[in-house]
Amino acid sequence: MLQYSYLEHQFVRHLPQDLDPGVLYISVEYGTAAHSCCCGCGEEIVTPFTPTDWKMTFDGETISLWPSVGNWNLACRSHYMIERGQVIEAGPWTNEQIAAGRRRDKAAKARYFGTSEVATELESASVRSGVKGLWSRILRWFFKAK
Repeated sequence: MLQYSYLEHQFVRHLPQDLDPGVLYISVEYGTAAHSCCCGCGEEIVTPFTPTDWKMTFDGETISLWPSVGNWNLACRSHYMIERGQVIEAGPWTNEQIAAGRRRDKAAKARYFGTSEVATELESASVRSGVKGLWSRILRWFFKAK
C-alpha cells in the first residue's frame, strides 16, 4: 500500500540532498526528477528524462511521468504511476516480468543510440573505470561504423 497518493512538484536547478516526502523535484536543466518512494520507505527514486527512459509532462498545473515507476531493486518493490500529480498504485511484477522489462529497456537503448551490445558493455566498463569523454566517443563511432 502506498503512503502518498499525491505529489506536489517543485522545479529546482539542483536536486536537494534530502528529499521531502510527498514532493517531486524536477530539474529541467539536468533532465531528471527525484522523489522519496511513495510507499513511505524513504528510498530516493531518480527518474532521468531521456528518449529511452522517462518522459515528463507539465500541463501548467500538474506533472505526469511516463512510464510507471517500478522500484524492483528496493525491498519495497513498489510500483506506481504519477499522473497529473496523482500517485496511482500499479500491480506487482513477477521476476520474469521484471527481467523482460529490463531486456526491452536495454534493446530500446541499443536501438536509439545505435550501439551494439559489445559497444554498450565497453562504454559501461569505461565509465565504471573512470575513462570518459574522448574514449567513449571513439567507441560509439567505431561501433556505429560497423
